[in-house]
Amino acid sequence: MKKRQLLPFLMIVATAIVGCEEKKTMTDNPLLLAYETPFNVPPFDKIKTEHFRPAFEEAIKVHNLEIDSIVNNSDKATFQNTIVALENAGSLLGDVSRVFNNLNSANTNDSIQAIAKDLAPILSSHSDEISMNTKLFGKINEVWNSRNTLGLDSQDSKLLEETYKRFVRSGANLKDADKEKMKKINAELSTLTTQFGQNLLAETNAYELVVDSASQLEGLPESLKIAAAEEATAKGKKDKWVFTLQNPSIMPFLQYAKNRELRKQIWEAYQMRGNHDNTNDNKEIIQKIVNLRLQKAKLLGYASHAAYVLEESMAENPENVYALLNKLWTPALAKAKGEEADIANEIKAEGGDFAVAPYDWRYYTEIIRKKRFALDEDQIKPYLSLPAVREGAFAVANKLYGLTFVALNNVPTYHEEVEVYEVKDKDGSHLGLLYADFFPRESKRGGAWMTSYRNQSTKDGKRVAPVISIVCNFTKPVGKNPALLTFDEATTLFHEFGHALHGLLSNVRYRSMAGTSVSRDFVELPSQIMENWAADPEVLKTYAKHYKTKEAMPDSLIQKMEKAGTFDQGFATVEYLSAALLDMDYHATTKEISKDINAFEKSAMKKIGIMDAIIPRYRSTYFQHIFAGGYSAGYYAYIWSEVLDSDAFAAFKEKSLYDQTTAGSFRKNILEKGGTDDPAKMYRIFRGADPDPKYLLKKRGLN
Repeated sequence: MKKRQLLPFLMIVATAIVGCEEKKTMTDNPLLLAYETPFNVPPFDKIKTEHFRPAFEEAIKVHNLEIDSIVNNSDKATFQNTIVALENAGSLLGDVSRVFNNLNSANTNDSIQAIAKDLAPILSSHSDEISMNTKLFGKINEVWNSRNTLGLDSQDSKLLEETYKRFVRSGANLKDADKEKMKKINAELSTLTTQFGQNLLAETNAYELVVDSASQLEGLPESLKIAAAEEATAKGKKDKWVFTLQNPSIMPFLQYAKNRELRKQIWEAYQMRGNHDNTNDNKEIIQKIVNLRLQKAKLLGYASHAAYVLEESMAENPENVYALLNKLWTPALAKAKGEEADIANEIKAEGGDFAVAPYDWRYYTEIIRKKRFALDEDQIKPYLSLPAVREGAFAVANKLYGLTFVALNNVPTYHEEVEVYEVKDKDGSHLGLLYADFFPRESKRGGAWMTSYRNQSTKDGKRVAPVISIVCNFTKPVGKNPALLTFDEATTLFHEFGHALHGLLSNVRYRSMAGTSVSRDFVELPSQIMENWAADPEVLKTYAKHYKTKEAMPDSLIQKMEKAGTFDQGFATVEYLSAALLDMDYHATTKEISKDINAFEKSAMKKIGIMDAIIPRYRSTYFQHIFAGGYSAGYYAYIWSEVLDSDAFAAFKEKSLYDQTTAGSFRKNILEKGGTDDPAKMYRIFRGADPDPKYLLKKRGLN
């Protein structure tokens, strides 16, 4: 996922139920008190950075006592006193961890980053002490061995199975000496992945392109120039323009700036992040991470880290992933080479005498798009104000599932820009809360993701409502105008909103299986299917309204967008697939990496024959998804899930966009079920068959 960070094992076991009725330790630390807030959300207005260390210390102590209670129970191990008790243990630690980790991603500071660095090995050790506790696993094993006599229903059986597998896959069956090796590996990995993310944030924030002459801004939209001027003023650089490595700044600059030298400067800064041989360099960190992951996999009996990860996925093994990626690579590369030829012709036509470089692609693609389709991104943006797109996503959810979204102003937030909505079901009942944080800032990491402050669960027969958050980095408002989004940003909003629906509509018994607690190559289905509604002409007419005139996007513009639908898809597919293949090459290796990371990446790209004019969507040193974001050996999941979402959306199109029977089935069999069943089985129940890749190939223009 264009996507959130993975929590340590203990936090998966102890997924937070923020503000439940259970009394927390009574202190003056708001993280350790019952949340006396609307909907029992975290009291962000009272939480201070200095509260986190003592809160973690206390929460770890409480969790240890809960584990000891399970281990020392003299009664025979049962599903309730062992498996369910373990599921419920650690909720305080989960509460604290969720608040801390989410702030560290969305609104961090030097103190929070220092705490994260210090806590990483401590939390890793705590997790290992639980997962490698011989007596605890003995009790789990006892319940597992008697599973066929317990009369468990499907959700109870799934919880038992997942608990048993999680412990085995964490090293519970290892010999004592190997357990110690595993603990050291996990501690080092936790520190390294934390450092990777911090280095990347520092590198992103460190660079700025300062322009002091208006003549150098030729080609740039007025809105981008105003935003750059406001950025310069905020940084004390009066009468200048500042462009940053945040996507809403660099990407339109590359798309519109006529000055090739400036495009090259900002592009080089972007693609060299974490690769400057300075204190923020990530190359040595990557090598250590990859090799430690391989060591861990081999300790557990797997040939590679990818083999270990993919065992629990729909793909099942590295071979199946490579087969899909390579099948798509050939037509995608051919299409991209055709696009490169078009760009080369455009360069020649304007009198240029240079080969197509990566920093040329977006600029000349925009010129060709205008000529070929009479379509300009700046024609589209006035119809895609953030409020309009947000309400469009809400309207789709209403038409599909009957949901309504009520803005709240009495709920504490962690930043003034954060919006909060109460989500209600079709009968008016409370489903959950949705936080939305849309704009970039230096305290927020790049990208877009969905996360939660409380997963859905069931307690005493009643549904515990989730608290979900989506975090993005969209173009900021300029002057008095609302934020005007690119179409890519609009689809990103729908994408993350799809993840949010997965969390909000969850209706399971156990929090560890709620919402997005599914395999990586299934979790993107609910998000990516929403992108289809974002782009559908019928839907566009309902939400794409001009921010000034309030008029709907005209049919002529929608038709242009449709005609350009597969334009530049060779580039988009190649840059994505090359990153997915790079991820696999790092993690499917059966031997430790000894060569320089730049050399490894270069070799991987040479092997697949990528053109010089395109680089992977994420180069190694800023590939946060796989080195700090939980997608190791899993970045392929986006394209795997696109096979699913294209096929699933076809199920609607075969009837109607909002067909209630199809929507009801998707909600019941996919969105509500979380990780309570096998994903392939869940999909077949919804669709009546396995997904057909033809819909993906058609959508990307690769057939």
